[in-house]
Amino acid sequence: MMRLMDFSYEQYQKALRQSAGAVVIILPQSMASVPQDVIRQFMEIEPEMLAMETIVPVYFAKEDDELLSIYEQTQAASASQGSASAAEVLLHTATANGFQMVTSGAQSKAVNDWLITSIEGRLTGLGGEDLPTIVLVAHYDSFGVAPWLSHGADSNGSGVAVLLELARLFSRLYTYKRTHAAYNLLFFASGGGKFNYQGTKRWLEDNLDHTDFSLLQDNVAFVLCLDTLGRGNSLHLHVSKPPKDGTLQHTFLKELEQVVAHHFPEVRFSMVHKKINLAEDMLAWEHERFAIRRLPAFTVSHLESHRDGLRNSIMDVRSAAGPRVNPQILTRNTRIIVEALTRVIYNLTEKGVPADLQIFTEHMQIQQEQMESVMDWLSSQPRAAQLVDKDSTFINTLEYYMSRYLKDVKQHYVKADKRDPEFVFYDQLKQVMNAYRVKPAIFDLLLALCIAAYLGVAYIAVQLHQSITCVKRNDNLH
Repeated sequence: MMRLMDFSYEQYQKALRQSAGAVVIILPQSMASVPQDVIRQFMEIEPEMLAMETIVPVYFAKEDDELLSIYEQTQAASASQGSASAAEVLLHTATANGFQMVTSGAQSKAVNDWLITSIEGRLTGLGGEDLPTIVLVAHYDSFGVAPWLSHGADSNGSGVAVLLELARLFSRLYTYKRTHAAYNLLFFASGGGKFNYQGTKRWLEDNLDHTDFSLLQDNVAFVLCLDTLGRGNSLHLHVSKPPKDGTLQHTFLKELEQVVAHHFPEVRFSMVHKKINLAEDMLAWEHERFAIRRLPAFTVSHLESHRDGLRNSIMDVRSAAGPRVNPQILTRNTRIIVEALTRVIYNLTEKGVPADLQIFTEHMQIQQEQMESVMDWLSSQPRAAQLVDKDSTFINTLEYYMSRYLKDVKQHYVKADKRDPEFVFYDQLKQVMNAYRVKPAIFDLLLALCIAAYLGVAYIAVQLHQSITCVKRNDNLH
């Protein structure tokens, strides 16, 4: 057993080398009490733990009074043995109390029929049938070393919160003919994002390969993926191929730069170019799924690198410490994105609208309190793909929320191929562990020896008493 405050990769490896029956890592109830350096250290270790194969089961548990009591007793016992003499250690080994940890769950097995659910909705543009389409995407699932503790507040709860706020704002603009733009807006909350964007992959296959009509087939202006937008004073547009001058993608890039420069000069904005590496098992960003299918796409994020540990950590929680989501920063980033998108959709720069004019004000302003409520809802529950099935409350609520602002909202499913699966999920991800106070096995042997000695002494005493009685009787007869 080890607490997060004392956890290190060396101790973890040492426990595995000693053939421990199991490793229990105790996490505090609130991350607010955990120093930043401890959180950063664990986030660096977490990928190593995931990559390491071990036959030793590893459990994570939230601390409470009973668990802390067990931990303190085991630590005290270990400390006393370290400073005692050999005889004291032997006596302590034979008589001390110990704890036997037993889990109630069965052996974990693969779940073959699990469905990953994605949700699509749209706002149809005003005009003919061949209108350009802008696709807005955010994956909703979280990831970490322990699925039931993976809340994914920033990655990618913040991306989903921005997606829903964009749906609310543009639905209001598309309600009135005067502000109804000549662009189709397609919103997609994808599942399986942490498993190589499986939901997006199947959605593209269904729309490009298995249907005669789709908004993704003909005139896609660009695809904007939203990923990890809740903190930091930087914003990066990740691209697989730099947009060319004269394209709508390039126009959007320039509008982002102008909005940042005129309204939020404290934000460090940049474009990050990274080619798709098909030799890697996992794609770096969600826009790469679209780029592979030759759709112009990019991802906006405050992270500069896809390798940042925040994207796959159980430390990504909504708390007063650690990598927390800042409501003001989330609102600011949402404003940057929606202002740039609006300038592109309505061609405002070409129409002479000043770059320093803020569009979304008064009754059309971004609702920070509502976004905070959405973030509270998203980060209050684990959203690992292994836990979110098609009938879950989370999926139903997300679909209901999107239906309030979008049309033709529907679900899409992906299931792993039985012959050659790209992903495999397992059950028994959450178990109850019981601790029983026990004596060591040598104590039973020592107790048996004591009982045997006691019985032996008693037997000898009885036999001796009988012998003395017989001798006295013989003396009386004489």
